[in-house]
Amino acid sequence: MPSHRSLASSLPVALIFLAACSGGGSGAAPQQSSAPTSSPAAASEGNPKEVFKSRCAPCHGETGKGDGPGATALNPKPRNYTDKDWQKKVTDEDIKKTILYGGAAVGKSASMPASPDLEPKQKLLDGLVRVVRSFGE
Repeated sequence: MPSHRSLASSLPVALIFLAACSGGGSGAAPQQSSAPTSSPAAASEGNPKEVFKSRCAPCHGETGKGDGPGATALNPKPRNYTDKDWQKKVTDEDIKKTILYGGAAVGKSASMPASPDLEPKQKLLDGLVRVVRSFGE
């Protein structure tokens, strides 16, 4: 049974994840931009950059370096997407699986939450992979 101290120390981490993941369950957020989207399906699925900013950046950082405000409480630290060696080794499918099923499901950190609500939103998921890839360019 975990001690009260370990439960108390994990509470801030849990709150960070709840805040980071709270936008994903009920559908896409309203579009703020008046710029045209690439297709009606893409518009209904959300903007990948905005989804990254709301769901991923709290831990991975807005520049993908794994230095978001939530990263300070995490061990291991979130993935640094600017790491060119990692970018060469990882496949797009690996990135998608990690996003959809979470870190524990793919042999990574259990701190990485799953986003199963994105599974039917393949264009958005592909867009998130492109965002992750853009940090390695």
